Amino acid sequence: MDDGAPRGSALVTGASRGIGAAIAKVLAADGWPVGVNYRADRGGAQAVVEQIEGAGGRAVALGADVTDPRASHELFEAMESHFDRPVLALVNNAGINRDDLCDDWSAVLDTDLTAAFRLIRRALRTMLRARSGRIVNISSVVGLRANPGQANYAAAKAGLIALTKTAAVEVARRGVTINAVAPGWIETEMTSEVPKELLEAVPARRAGTPAEVAACVRFLTSPEAGYITAAVLTVDGGLAA
Repeated sequence: MDDGAPRGSALVTGASRGIGAAIAKVLAADGWPVGVNYRADRGGAQAVVEQIEGAGGRAVALGADVTDPRASHELFEAMESHFDRPVLALVNNAGINRDDLCDDWSAVLDTDLTAAFRLIRRALRTMLRARSGRIVNISSVVGLRANPGQANYAAAKAGLIALTKTAAVEVARRGVTINAVAPGWIETEMTSEVPKELLEAVPARRAGTPAEVAACVRFLTSPEAGYITAAVLTVDGGLAA
């Protein structure tokens, strides 16, 4: 990525809507051929692909449940076959929340943490050979501060931050960066039922937008971010301060 133009492709998980869709679009605008992963919302993913192609970019919708141990290999094989390029950017955005104390522990950990681990492990096989790569994990502000009722989600997102830092220092000499972005309250379907009164806890007194999160990912996948690794960038209006 020294010449400023992506030599590989970019895979964004959970990209059929919200933050993932916004990330896919900005990466495509930067010249990355983008894999738009989805689990169930094929129509949403295809709409994202059409918007990217309409703007002159390249994209493909890729259906896969990232909790399936086979998914990481299948996604990378599909990307390399479709674009005839190695995957040199990975954004682990797929995630779920199941709020109610410790209910649905396994489902949340499998989706938000274990799947990211498998995808990182598969991505590094390609990136280490290329001595080039960008991995961005979408964590959450609740991985940094307590939020009652989200023990499972907080544990997964905190674990994702720890995974980010550890993996980053392990591969830092090989031209691969691994960073995390930790959004706070972002206006998406996942936060649509959160009481608006909670905005009073946000110093900025407003929710963020998917585009504001995507802008951070865009930077972290750019050539200019080559000396940034193991970092956690909060996008939360000051909530974690």
